[in-house]
Amino acid sequence: MDAYRRHTTGYLPIEHYGLIGNMRTCALVGMDGSLDFMPDFDSPSIFCRLLDAEKGGYFSICPPKGVTYTTKQQYLPSSNILQTRYIHEAGVVDLVDFFPRPKDSHVLAKTKSLGFRETVKVQDELKKWLVRRVECIRGAVDLDIEIFPAFDYARAEHTCQVLMPVHKPGSLQSKTVVFSTEELKLQLDVTIDRGEEDLATCPLVSFRKVKRSKMLGEGVVAHIHLEEGQAISFVLRDDIPNHVTQDVTTAVLDTQQHDTQTFWYNWISQSKYKGRWREIVSRSLMILKMLTYEPTGAIVAAPTFSIPEAIGGARNWDYRFCWVRDSSFTIYILLRMGFTEEADAYMAFISDRLRKSRSEEGALPIMFTIRGETDIPEIELSHLEGYRGSKPVRVGNGAAFHQQFDIYGELMDGIYLYNKYGKPVTWDQWVAVREILDYAMTIRKDPDMSIWEVRNKKQNFVYSKIMLWVAFDRGLRLADKRCFPCPNRAAWLVTRDEIYEEVMQKGWSDSLQAFVQSYESGDYLDSSILIAPLVFFISPNDPRFLKTIEKILLTPEKGGLTSTGLVYRYNTATVEDGVGGQEGAFSMCTFWLVEALTRAGMYDKKYLARATTIFENMLSFSNHLCMFSEEISSSGEQLGNTPQAFSHLALISAAFNLDRASEYNR
Repeated sequence: MDAYRRHTTGYLPIEHYGLIGNMRTCALVGMDGSLDFMPDFDSPSIFCRLLDAEKGGYFSICPPKGVTYTTKQQYLPSSNILQTRYIHEAGVVDLVDFFPRPKDSHVLAKTKSLGFRETVKVQDELKKWLVRRVECIRGAVDLDIEIFPAFDYARAEHTCQVLMPVHKPGSLQSKTVVFSTEELKLQLDVTIDRGEEDLATCPLVSFRKVKRSKMLGEGVVAHIHLEEGQAISFVLRDDIPNHVTQDVTTAVLDTQQHDTQTFWYNWISQSKYKGRWREIVSRSLMILKMLTYEPTGAIVAAPTFSIPEAIGGARNWDYRFCWVRDSSFTIYILLRMGFTEEADAYMAFISDRLRKSRSEEGALPIMFTIRGETDIPEIELSHLEGYRGSKPVRVGNGAAFHQQFDIYGELMDGIYLYNKYGKPVTWDQWVAVREILDYAMTIRKDPDMSIWEVRNKKQNFVYSKIMLWVAFDRGLRLADKRCFPCPNRAAWLVTRDEIYEEVMQKGWSDSLQAFVQSYESGDYLDSSILIAPLVFFISPNDPRFLKTIEKILLTPEKGGLTSTGLVYRYNTATVEDGVGGQEGAFSMCTFWLVEALTRAGMYDKKYLARATTIFENMLSFSNHLCMFSEEISSSGEQLGNTPQAFSHLALISAAFNLDRASEYNR
């Protein structure tokens, strides 16, 4: 790692972060040991130095400035416990970060039936703690501890109280510091895990308050010296009157870490994927699990907000919500990989939205909060400078009120796949499906803002039309497969066929010899067309589709959308989308290209070779933890919110199908 990168810009590269989470919240930990981002999924942040180096707040544990060291960061095996290792000639220290996960217990059910005794699985208490543990494993190491919270997106003032300025050996009290606002109180607990045996060398933790000029409250700093075998833990948690665990001890933290390791190991062991790139697929699955909000089953698009799609640009959005668009890929991946509980929970969340969130006309919002709410106002936080000066910083999402008709296709595909690979669709779900498709017939000729959520004029986007075709196709298939009554079957069939004819006539350009972005766009390419064979709209060996792929594979300078093996959504230099500025190549679109080539490769092996090459090339752009953000810049840096669920869903799908096709053609 370039240890001086933060010193010159104030910011770490986006790809220099690792993610930890507990299905309630997530945090990003940099390779320099600084926790720079931590909100609940859709709550105001406590730390967000990622979006303002001076005001945002952070929790740093690292060697003192001026000390040259090597940093290695990895996850502990089969877990989401993050280890950052500082290596110096004089010593080596490990920093372990995690949010605890409880173990499950089985208790006897109260009901009795004919002498048979049933048990039910009950989850132990979820400790909503941030745990940071340091241990010196060789020599001796000095570390600086700095904790500067910035509550409510750095808008709320807070007070800081040091209850125990010096944490002495043998102290039974762990509560050391309290940070308080009008709405929230946090406490820092400290425990000396190992090293108290020898009072002469026992590490001391001495905190003092410090005020930084641009922050709205004081923070605390400490300097510690650790020798081989010595270890200290820091726990940040809510300050409440009646903790179940009043004082944090080494034994408690060891148990929490063990239970957390066991939870993640047991979870990923359910994966059915045994093919090539297994480690990368497993890591993607673990990331998706962290992006899940356990109480409702919702999966956020990303845990972050306003990380720019171009440095200094305005394409900065809040992705801490659940998009209907993700439903098809999510259900498909969860079920094919063996995670039926997660698929059931996600389907229950979507089904609730079908029943409760539609408008009077029958329209479905394009996104929801993790609790299923639809009120998502977009505001700008003008007091934050944004990542490397990329303003504005936005929270909420103005696209929540957009008309994006493609969502009905993704939704119906998800329901169809759930019926096929998961549990049979219920009668109430089918009634909701009929109502949705009857509504879709009324808007299927209308323009919309489609998958890319453009912010200027509505158009008849080809992607939306294809996904509307998918909606009616899956509805008809589901009705036939389950023999459901379908009063408007004939109208659905006519609509489906009309859409197909229309796309082939108006969505195809004879002059470009490729499918285009919209009926009105002229000869402009859009990589979203790559979804067509994935949803069985068109065969992957159809000459029209193969010609479109060949066009997309050209560089932007030659009219294509591919550069260095990475695929752009569309050419922002020629396409006006109402946002302005530039952006990077889209990770998801690159994986879609891989899967489209893979399917074409079933009929012509040359495409399979291309798919493998592009896939392997794309994997080289992941960060050191196999994490992908939304985009990749022309300089190779990651851009946009990170990690992005859709990027990892597309990765898993591409790997699964590429491995299967490779085995078939072997």
